[in-house]
Amino acid sequence: MAGRFIVLEGLDGSGKSTQIARLAQSLRARGRRVHCTAEPTDSATGGLIRDTLRGNCRRSGAELGALFLTDRIAHNVNPVWGFQRLLKEDWDVICDRYYYSSFAYQGLSTDLEWVMDMNLKCPEIGKPDLCVFLDVDYKKCKERLDRDRASLEIFEQDPEQMNATRQLFFSVFQRLEGRENIQVVDANDTPDQVAAKIFALVEQL
Repeated sequence: MAGRFIVLEGLDGSGKSTQIARLAQSLRARGRRVHCTAEPTDSATGGLIRDTLRGNCRRSGAELGALFLTDRIAHNVNPVWGFQRLLKEDWDVICDRYYYSSFAYQGLSTDLEWVMDMNLKCPEIGKPDLCVFLDVDYKKCKERLDRDRASLEIFEQDPEQMNATRQLFFSVFQRLEGRENIQVVDANDTPDQVAAKIFALVEQL
């Protein structure tokens, strides 16, 4: 069977890392080869992005959006570590964040149409087979972050900004309806219950 490209999205603190690990384990138990990855990547461009997210360097929304685009192109097509090669070799690829996050986060601080167009119209950026959005109340996400993180990134500090980001995610999903396979999962349940919901969606692929 051909490899599938699956993206998990959600606010910081929504449980993406936990659910990606569980999904990978479930797929491997069924004989699938699975590669887990994330954006930003560990490339040089990804390092510039991480410096910004940690608050070490200030960049505009447009500059950050362009950096994510550059990182995303390499993430797709780099001949050594790009994931499109793995998909062609029948690996399933699970990605923690993708261009939906660019739309929701950079779309708050720069022109949303521009961010969407440069990603969706880029010939080297692939479209996921499935995007799962883990929907958790933003206040609950903030509580988790404050409890579990020693320091917070720039998008994790203001609960009202987190709420605005969540609302923009849903606005973007509405605009992409019928064009992309986006599924919203209520992730306020137990990790086991959430994992079961996600795997049921993946099985439909």
